[in-house]
Parts: sequence; C-alpha cells; structure tokens
Amino acid sequence: MPIVLVVEDDEETRDAIALALTDSGYIVHTADTGDKALAHTIAHTYDALVLDRLLPGTMEGLDVLTALRRAGNATPVMILSALSAVDERVKGLRAGGDDYLVKPFESIELTARLEALRRRGKPPLEMPGYSIGGLKLDLVSRTVTHSGREIELLPREYRILEYLMRHAGQVIKRTMLFEAVWQYSTEDRTNVIDVHISRLRRKLDPTGSTPVIHTVRGTGYVVHASH
Repeated sequence: MPIVLVVEDDEETRDAIALALTDSGYIVHTADTGDKALAHTIAHTYDALVLDRLLPGTMEGLDVLTALRRAGNATPVMILSALSAVDERVKGLRAGGDDYLVKPFESIELTARLEALRRRGKPPLEMPGYSIGGLKLDLVSRTVTHSGREIELLPREYRILEYLMRHAGQVIKRTMLFEAVWQYSTEDRTNVIDVHISRLRRKLDPTGSTPVIHTVRGTGYVVHASH
C-alpha cells in the first residue's frame, strides 16, 4: 500500500485528510510542524507528501520543501495553502512542489490529484506544466501552445484547461469543473461549462483535426491525445 506523509498543523484539517486518504487505500503518517516532517522523511520512505504552506515553528512549508530537494529527495509533494495568488503558486512550484491545492478543497480532488502525482512521478522542476500530444501548458509563464502555436486564452479558459490537463485521462464531471473554476456548487448552470468548452476547443484546434478535449456523453469531459 502507498504511504503518504500529511504535514498540517490544524488538527481538524489533518484528521480529515488522513481519513480521506485512508479510505482511498493509503497508509497515512502525520506531522504538525516542519521539523517533525523532516524527521519523518529521514526515518521513512514515502510515496508522496501533502504539505501545508503555513506551519508553526522555525520551518514553514516551503522551507521543508527546499530542504528535501537540496537533500536529493524527489518524493512528489502536493502543497496545500490558503495563499491562492498566482505568484504564490508559482513560488511553491519553483521551490520544488509538484502540485498546489488551494484551501478550502474537496477530499475527492485531493485524492485525485495525489493519484495523478504518483503516476507522473517527476519533480516539477523538470517540467513545470503539462503536455498532452501537441498541447502544452506552462504553469510558470501561464502560456499555452498547440503544435508550436501560442494560443491566447481568457483567464477562465486557462483555468478550465489547467484543471482538465492536471487530471488528464480522468473523466471530469461538469459539476466538478464548475466548482473548481467558478468555486461554488450548482446543479443548474453546468451548461455554462459546455459553452466555455466549445469556445476553448475552437481556440485550441480550429480545424478539429487534433482534438484533446473529448466529451463523455451524459457525464463530462476527458483530456487525452487523439489516436
């Protein structure tokens, strides 16, 4: 069974994450400070870390992450933080984080992202973004190219594409996408997603010859390269 270290100082949040991951088949270790987290990584080998940005004591989350990478520890790390600004997310990725999840979040998204991290198994410094077929999304520069052609996207279109590419190969329900991008839950306006997806498809692939966003009838969408 995969083993995950959850580093979070808020007891309620830590327990909720541990329960969700345990229910998903993980063995979970926990720590509430940066010093304890580093001690755990010395004593154990983990398949992934879930690391809060704001920790008490002498080491905050990014200090822990920097120490791990300097020591040559390439364990996939998902950063958790209430700091949602783009420059904060970029700072986390550049420090060696593999993904950045903004609080508050849903447990189902946390577990899905963790599964994706374990499949990729690469530190973000090697590839700070996503690449599927000819489509590339750079998390640092926030640029999107398709077959070498740079594509101008509106901020919401970019967030939709980033979410879909982050979960490449997974079927994403319209409600999940709406909650992730618009950040509130609704069952009545998910047709808005269809409108944005249609516009996004036209920008990414005007000729329709190399689509990457595919519709799963009655469910939602999935991103994968065309065969």
